[in-house]
Amino acid sequence: MKITAAVIRDPEAPYSIEQLELREPGPGEVLVRIVGVGMCHTDVLPRIPGIGMALPIVCGHEGAGVVEGVGPGVTAVAPGDHVVMSFDSCGACTNCRTGHPAYCETFMLRNLSGFRADLTTPLQTDGGEMVAGSWFGQSSFASHSLATERNVVKVADDLPLEQLGPLGCGLQTGAGSVLVAMKARPGTSIAVFGTGAVGIAAVMAARLAGCTTIIGVDLNDTRLELARELGATHTLNGADPEVGSQILALTGDGVQYAFDTTGVPGVILTALGALRQTGTCGLVGVQTAPLEIAPNFLAAGKNVMGILEGDAVPQVFIPELIALWRQGRFPFDRLIGTFAFEDIDRAEQSSLSGDVIKPVLLAP
Repeated sequence: MKITAAVIRDPEAPYSIEQLELREPGPGEVLVRIVGVGMCHTDVLPRIPGIGMALPIVCGHEGAGVVEGVGPGVTAVAPGDHVVMSFDSCGACTNCRTGHPAYCETFMLRNLSGFRADLTTPLQTDGGEMVAGSWFGQSSFASHSLATERNVVKVADDLPLEQLGPLGCGLQTGAGSVLVAMKARPGTSIAVFGTGAVGIAAVMAARLAGCTTIIGVDLNDTRLELARELGATHTLNGADPEVGSQILALTGDGVQYAFDTTGVPGVILTALGALRQTGTCGLVGVQTAPLEIAPNFLAAGKNVMGILEGDAVPQVFIPELIALWRQGRFPFDRLIGTFAFEDIDRAEQSSLSGDVIKPVLLAP
């Protein structure tokens, strides 16, 4: 079928809005008409020099929409169902079978190559040129997406579908890291480094977990203000070289949890230095350079935890976040700014600059 999609052909060029050919759903696959799709910093990875992503590619991995068709064997959803789209996983490896699909043995291939696990793609041009079209198993910067049964989550028809896409990755990652991966306990302290969408989701989750000291750290004062409104008890500007000392002063012995969304080694070291003994630092940012930790730095029981997708099971965790939103306890909609699909370049720049915490593209 013919679809409209935003294609990256040149890492330094604007998106190319094109008509592409999307194949019909095969076994275990789901055809989704996109209503809204969030923009995440991960979507710009193909633009980073040296990453080596296949081009041309259609990105987008926070889609939400309506099921229009299913392939053989699909039973979890049916045409007409409303769904949020999340990451893909095999369902058969040890980690998938024990409730950790974000650590699927084939996660990188399924989610960050742009191709299916069998190295095929469902997208091509009229002239037969292959276009990588399985970014996070969905490539949802498009009018329609071909996903898998495992990476769609059925949601109620009365929900604002155009706003739900970010639950599939960024918000799930932030909230899941605090609630699922690090299992934050009531009465404890946490410092969140980077208060974009992932970081503010972590702040809101920390409040839900009952953390009593929630420190947001960022360079953007507007984002810090929103973090305070949504649960941070303290905020610090990350440009201050004394941030680590300020956190120690606020807590006495350091935080029990630190959470880095930046991927910047210097920031990560500050986060580690702000931990109390037995504290845990969760890392979700795409690391920008090697991280060098001094000898014996972790000997006092400090822990470093790499986290993917909050270690959440989307079919369990996303409905929980929606239930919390209905109760007014996880107001993720306050992070969202909407853009017309053809304004995708402006949305990307707004995301990178921090002017809009979570841009969402509306269906073309």
